[in-house]
Amino acid sequence: MKRTPVVFIHGLWLHALCWESWVERFASRGFLASAPGWPGEPAAARDLRAAPDALGRIGLDALTDHYAGIVRSFDTAPVIVGHSVGGLIAQHLIAADVGRAAVAIAPAPINDIPLPASYARLLPRARSGPAGAAVSLSLPQERFRRMVANTVAADESRRLYERYAVPAPFRLLTDLGCGAGRRSPRAVADVGNADRGPLLLVSGQEDRLVPDAATRAAYKQYGDTTAVTDLKQFADRAHSLVIDSGWRSVADHVLGWLAERGVRARPPEG
Repeated sequence: MKRTPVVFIHGLWLHALCWESWVERFASRGFLASAPGWPGEPAAARDLRAAPDALGRIGLDALTDHYAGIVRSFDTAPVIVGHSVGGLIAQHLIAADVGRAAVAIAPAPINDIPLPASYARLLPRARSGPAGAAVSLSLPQERFRRMVANTVAADESRRLYERYAVPAPFRLLTDLGCGAGRRSPRAVADVGNADRGPLLLVSGQEDRLVPDAATRAAYKQYGDTTAVTDLKQFADRAHSLVIDSGWRSVADHVLGWLAERGVRARPPEG
């Protein structure tokens, strides 16, 4: 019997391994779970930190097309679960009727929702390439703790950084509208599609990179559609809510939500 695929999409400053516990958890519940990396992404975060410009030319369009191709490659329509920029991509794909259902966790803002000021403060630290063009933006360990893992202890933040933290492509940041004074036309989702699959938005109320207010603003944009759109807010959780010691409560909420929406690990035959 076929299993329902689940495709996990990671976001800025984290490696695809950030989903390793989620993949195992969803697989144990019968789903066909996978976390494909970005095009050209090395196998370990330390390898990308050692060559920070390896993904520096990736933009939002190419990244969205990459995951659209993966989602469309399955015989059974997958569930799409994204974090940060992955959450933006998940919304774009489900709105375009690509995928069975979508979960956007601390998603990068869509449409006209302004980016948090924290992004603008980070941009001057972007690394320049040989020709002077900015290529990548790394978060030093202390900044990772302040901006990503601000609700966990220092030792846990250090462990998360060593295993998962990677540089962010500057081109991707500019595609999101960072430093432009306005939102990018690429960072969009069709909030009015009434025929799309169900969508769950998830926020951490202590998130400093994608504040809870930004996720709530996205939820309000879906208010005029009859398509299923739900919001779950986690108190005392930061942007690291998919990788820190509380990840399972988030993952299990997503599993429960899928069950409530009739998305089963093994779809009915025929």
